[in-house]
Amino acid sequence: MGMWELIVVFIVGLVVLGPERLPVAIRTVSRWIKTVKSLANSVKAEISEELRVHELHENLKKAEQQNLQDLSPELQSSLSELKQAAESVTHSYKKQPKESEPKQIIDEKK
Repeated sequence: MGMWELIVVFIVGLVVLGPERLPVAIRTVSRWIKTVKSLANSVKAEISEELRVHELHENLKKAEQQNLQDLSPELQSSLSELKQAAESVTHSYKKQPKESEPKQIIDEKK
């Protein structure tokens, strides 16, 4: 919108809503705009992440077809990234000590 269109919208809003309710309406509209922008950014980020995962999956298929030998640098980097992701998942699922185990150790020391 140009400057004149904004002035016309402001004047119409001032006439329709009045000077008391116009600031509240402007704040409400700005919150809606911020919400829509944040939603659009989150969708954009999610789509780009899905595209990256799809690309990694395709590169993994290519690497498997070449029997993981003589891979291009792009395929090697994708493969190493996938290995790192797999390691991070396995590290988070390693067996953690149960709450009862430290108590047993403390009880045995007494």
